[in-house]
Amino acid sequence: MTLLKRPGPPKALISLVPMIDVMLILLVFFMVTSTYLNLDMIPAVAQADDLADPSESASDTPGGTLLIRIGADGVPTSQGRGHDLQSLETLFSDRLRTSPQLRVLVLPSGAADMQALVSVMDTATRSGVTNLRIVRLEAAE
Repeated sequence: MTLLKRPGPPKALISLVPMIDVMLILLVFFMVTSTYLNLDMIPAVAQADDLADPSESASDTPGGTLLIRIGADGVPTSQGRGHDLQSLETLFSDRLRTSPQLRVLVLPSGAADMQALVSVMDTATRSGVTNLRIVRLEAAE
């Protein structure tokens, strides 16, 4: 006599869907509660007495660096202060008098007008700035 064996009930599968849901909720929570990078925290101008090796700064940026941020409203700011084009030209001229090899970094916001960027570039050129760079931040992939 042959006995037929009926297969037992299948084991319960562990579903990953609840874990993925929890991870998605945590991701959204941390994205909403996190703060964005505040570029004013990064010192754009390094003083010679603040550096450990002054000869290092002399080879990298002999004239110093000035960071100009252009916000979504089109207002150029430097060290947290907004400038109109006339005061920006005065700022460039004053800084160029003290350090002729000044490096100017312009960081436009993603929502800034192209005209605001061009106006800042024109103002820098009229002031005599020869080392002008446009910086664009990109997300890491």
